Amino acid sequence: MKSFFRNLSIGYFLAYRDVKKANIWTTALIVTVMVLTFLNLIVVSGILVGLIEGAVVANRDRYSSDVFISTPLKKNYIENTGEIVDFVKTYPGVVAYSARYSESGKIETNYKNRTRLTDEPDQAGASVAGIDPIAENNLTNISKYIIEGEFLSPEDTDSIVIGANLLYKYTPIEAPGFQTLKDVEVGSKVRLVLSGNTREVTVKGIIKAKADSIDQRVFMVDTYMKKLIGRNDFNVDEISIKLDPSITTASQIKQALIEQGFDQYAKVQTWEDAQPKFLKDIQTTFALLGNMIGTIGLAVACITIFIIIFVNAITRRRFIGILKGIGINSQALEISYVIQSLFYALSGIIIGAIIVFAFLKPYIGAHPVNFPFSDGILVATVSGTMIRAIILLITTLIAGYIPARIVVKQNTLDAILGR
Repeated sequence: MKSFFRNLSIGYFLAYRDVKKANIWTTALIVTVMVLTFLNLIVVSGILVGLIEGAVVANRDRYSSDVFISTPLKKNYIENTGEIVDFVKTYPGVVAYSARYSESGKIETNYKNRTRLTDEPDQAGASVAGIDPIAENNLTNISKYIIEGEFLSPEDTDSIVIGANLLYKYTPIEAPGFQTLKDVEVGSKVRLVLSGNTREVTVKGIIKAKADSIDQRVFMVDTYMKKLIGRNDFNVDEISIKLDPSITTASQIKQALIEQGFDQYAKVQTWEDAQPKFLKDIQTTFALLGNMIGTIGLAVACITIFIIIFVNAITRRRFIGILKGIGINSQALEISYVIQSLFYALSGIIIGAIIVFAFLKPYIGAHPVNFPFSDGILVATVSGTMIRAIILLITTLIAGYIPARIVVKQNTLDAILGR
């Protein structure tokens, strides 16, 4: 043990001297490679996961909110909605809520221009939501996402706001089973078919919130929709609830609703429960893809360190032979190269972590990456970063140790003579 610490001390001295005397540009190049490798491990997977995380956040903030109550299977609506709403309104920590009607419908645009039975209708199926515009805006700030025209007001009786994904000019896709409307602008008259009833309504606004629950929907005032679908009760189809997290949590109010027996009439979920399964699956897939790309970058870094240490050791064979000839232990020489590898790895990790947490994460958080279907953010946790840092550290140490051992184990006389 005493000899090991002696070799460690000598190895540290040799490594310190080599790093200090090394060409500054060579050192900068190696550290840069390590920084880029570390950023590749963190940022690539973080952006890929963040792309879907952005969609999850959008779905929560702009639609489901913290708690989502919906119509259970084999039911047509949420029974005893009034009792549930009264309970929600008085529950501590509830900031806002929105009760919505929801029905499947169809929109047609060229019904006035078709003169022959063979003319193709310009139509698309859509989910139609009946909302209280004020309550909905208090909950989700939905009016913020109007890209053309205006949002609904409580007095609108024959107006709709239509999601951008239903319009060809925003979603130019033509595929079997996926229909978009080609001739719709703000102010256009369209025919809405809902529960067997047909009405001509005016497009008051177009909305794009980068959340399918919004962008593939049609919105109208709930009082008008009730008349259109022939509903005389106050039983809605879904309720979204926003909470003050400093007062209550989604799990707490969910449990309170269940204890009141409301789960007999409705499906009560936290926003995590209500998250679409396909988003969870894509999130897992993208995380795996990011890790695969990171692994390739890690392999490149290991090969780079291996080559640098190996070339450095080969070019200094004679010097290594002389050190061994004057009594320097082979273990001390191997340790010196391992410490050099450790220096490069730690430098890259520290600089990379500063770049991620001090610059990239705050900047991307404030200015999300504008993907067509999501506002992408950078997902980087301290625990995840530490795991990747440890992996990079271990692989770099191995990559530095192997070539050093190959060269140091060479016969001392052969090394001195350069054979």
